[in-house]
Amino acid sequence: MATTVYLSNPNVTINSVSLQDQCTSAVVNYVYEQLETTAFGDTARKFGGSAVTSLQNNTIEIELYQSYAASETEATIFGLVGIVTTIVLKPSSAAVSATNPSYTLTGAYLESHTPINASLGELSTITLTFAGGALTKAVA
Repeated sequence: MATTVYLSNPNVTINSVSLQDQCTSAVVNYVYEQLETTAFGDTARKFGGSAVTSLQNNTIEIELYQSYAASETEATIFGLVGIVTTIVLKPSSAAVSATNPSYTLTGAYLESHTPINASLGELSTITLTFAGGALTKAVA
């Protein structure tokens, strides 16, 4: 069985800005909401089916080191609160392929941001949750 160490050298792009040098974790949640199709006479609940589709309800959670330098974390994130943007994640910075797929969340909404999250003697980090939008996967 093949195993891969993911996110050892990832590609993380938020609003067309590469933040992989500041990223410490990333989670992509690919979700379709359940639609119940249970009808009279059924003996168990049924959900979805090939003819019944629901809406995507995706999220991407990212943890970043806070940096106030130009073109870094704060300069990229602060203006994105309350609007939609695009996020692209790849497990590795290598070319997109079947073993290094690219996940793009288009129309992702950032509800909130904590510009200062610091404790004495520790690196400042921020955690962001981008919600909504359409998730696509590319393998070539």
